[in-house]
Amino acid sequence: MALTLAEAAKLSNDMLLQGVVETIVKDSTVLQRLPFIEIVGNGLTYNQEKTLPSIDFYDVGDEWAESTPTFEQITANLKIMGGDADVDNFLKSTRSNIQDLEAAVIELKAKALRDKFEEMFIYGDATTSPKQFDGLRLLIDTESAGDQVIAMSDTGATLTLAKLDELIDAVKGGKPDMLLMSRRSRRKLNALVRAAGGMIETDRDQWGNFIQLWDSVPIGVNDWILDTHTVSGGVETGTTGGTCSGIYAIQLGEGAVCGLTSPGHLQAEPVGPLENKDASRTRVKWYVSLALFSSIKAAALIGVKD
Repeated sequence: MALTLAEAAKLSNDMLLQGVVETIVKDSTVLQRLPFIEIVGNGLTYNQEKTLPSIDFYDVGDEWAESTPTFEQITANLKIMGGDADVDNFLKSTRSNIQDLEAAVIELKAKALRDKFEEMFIYGDATTSPKQFDGLRLLIDTESAGDQVIAMSDTGATLTLAKLDELIDAVKGGKPDMLLMSRRSRRKLNALVRAAGGMIETDRDQWGNFIQLWDSVPIGVNDWILDTHTVSGGVETGTTGGTCSGIYAIQLGEGAVCGLTSPGHLQAEPVGPLENKDASRTRVKWYVSLALFSSIKAAALIGVKD
C-alpha cells in the first residue's frame, strides 16, 4: 500500500524523525501529495503500460482476432540521498538558551534534502549522473515528440488556456492530481484568467493552506522548474540557454506517478559524538526513487514562454 511521507511518519514514535518529516513536507506541494511504495531490495522492475489491446465487432462465425496490450519493462533503482548535520558541543552547551541549536541545524539539513528531492523530481537523470534517480522530465521523455508531450510550438510560444486544457486532456483515466509549474508560469496563468474576465478557483488543502486550481486540478509550484529551457522542432533540447519553461500534469498513486522508498521511509539517525572533533552528528538519509507505472498518467507542456 502506498503512503505519503507525512502519513508514514505517524507510524513512528521517533520525535526527531517526525520533526524532520514535518519540516520537509510543510512547504512542498510534491511531498505533501506524493505517495510512496515501500520496496525490499535495491530496486523495482515494473511493466509500464504503453497501449491497450484492441476491441472489434464480429459476425456469427467470424474468426476472432487476438490482441494484447503492450508494455515496456523498466527498472527503478533506489538511490541514496542525505547528509550529515554536525553540531559543535561547545556551541550546543553555551548558545542553546534561546534556540535549540541542534534542532535548528537538523531543520536546515531537512530543508536542504527537501529542495534536492524537488529538484530531482523534475530533473533527475540516472544516465548522466548514476547516483540520481530519473525525474519527470525523463520519465515523460520531453526530449522526444509523443502523445504525452504537448509543445506550444516548434520553438516555444506564450502560454494559452487552450494549451493548458490540451495538457490536462493528455492524461488519461481521470483528471490529473496536480499541475506542476514554475512561479513565472503560474503568474502567466493568473494573468490569462484575469484577462478573460475570470478568477482562478481556490480551495484549501489537507494542511489548511489555500491552493489554486485550474479546471478543478490543484496547481503546484516547484521552484526548481527552470524558465531557461530550449525547444527546437517541438522537443526540448536543453534546460539552459533558452526562455522556455515546462508544465507537468500528473496523476499520483499506484499505477501512476509514485515514489519508491526503503522500509521506514526517511531516516534521521543520531550518529553520536565524533572522534576527530568536539561535536555530535545526526545523519538525515533517504533511500528513494521515482516510478511512472503508466505513460498515460503524466504529460508535459513544453516551450512555455512568458
